[in-house]
Amino acid sequence: MDYQAYRHALAATQGGKELPFAPAEFESRRRAIRQRMGDQGFDALLLTDPADIYYLTGYHTFEVSVHACLVISQDRLVLQVPSIETGPAVVTAMVDESLGYRWESIEEVVEPLAATLEPHAVIGLDAYNAGLRHGVISELQSRLGAQRFRRDGGALVDGVRIIKSPAELACLQESARLTSLGLKAAEAVIRPGITDNEVAAEGARAMLAAGSEFMSLQPIVTTGPRIGTIHVNHKRHVIREEEPVFLEFGAAYERYTAPMMRTAVAGRPSSEMLALGDVCRQLSLVLRDAMRPGNTLDQAARAADAVLAPHAERVFFSGVFGYAVGAQFPPSWVEGTGFIAQGQNRVFENDMVFHLPLCLRLPGEWGIGLSDTVRVTPDGGVALTDNDWTITMSS
Repeated sequence: MDYQAYRHALAATQGGKELPFAPAEFESRRRAIRQRMGDQGFDALLLTDPADIYYLTGYHTFEVSVHACLVISQDRLVLQVPSIETGPAVVTAMVDESLGYRWESIEEVVEPLAATLEPHAVIGLDAYNAGLRHGVISELQSRLGAQRFRRDGGALVDGVRIIKSPAELACLQESARLTSLGLKAAEAVIRPGITDNEVAAEGARAMLAAGSEFMSLQPIVTTGPRIGTIHVNHKRHVIREEEPVFLEFGAAYERYTAPMMRTAVAGRPSSEMLALGDVCRQLSLVLRDAMRPGNTLDQAARAADAVLAPHAERVFFSGVFGYAVGAQFPPSWVEGTGFIAQGQNRVFENDMVFHLPLCLRLPGEWGIGLSDTVRVTPDGGVALTDNDWTITMSS
């Protein structure tokens, strides 16, 4: 059975069986995108970010390293996937047409894709998306003319995706519940003598057992001096007496992730650890107060920077006080549609959702990280996660 026969066989009984939302949700999203396309002069968008494709069609798979794309015009959605992804395209996606190509023959992508795009004079691209393959776009530009392609299609989609619908907020709330279960399970086993892997394993087990899908980022657990290095992870390190343990988890529910950071200590935290934890809490309060419709992301970041300033010479902080979260795929749960940082002039709107990753690191010593995932409301930021903003002590 070739992949075309496979597609027809699946469609007969399984077509659309794992569509993650009701069709009306996808129709609403498409209307919003098409309205902006018309306003901004796009005839079509060529989208290659797995999360953008999911947002508009429901298509999802754990194999996101292969070429897949979506063409959206005013009257059609055309999904292109490799033969090995024919199954997910049939079972999870709602589109007008699916184009296949042999997994082992990437050169087969161009001809049908060029034919699909040929009628459209102005085609938007997300030029900064890692899924946009140079070989594919250069071939398309050679055949159709580079002048047809505009680089700012991604910003159009970001402007719609960053506002969450009630259905999306419900998914984020469920992710927050699962994330909390994982963190509580992990903290419960922390003690001197066990490894960071054992802590991560317990947290992962709890989230998966409670219903999490494959996660966009695996549980992050580091201990002691390793906390001072951003973006390392558990690696068979034994936890020592009085050592802090940093945890950052994010369960996935219908691909939506509401992350949370916690810090526990294998013993009793020092006064300095508690003081740095209080700085994290103060940062969160200031940020949440600023997260109101009409304020800019830059304004919120500047307010938080004023709190951080007395400590800035001693601690390392990433410079990003928050980033938008929603539906994502590995290797990250960061949505990429908005960042709370200086110079970011997007305006907060109701029902944007941001993770506030407030981790302060002392290089080579330790660090304290505490965070919530927060929804923008007229009264400021409201947490979806349930962090109590204390540093856990093991007995």
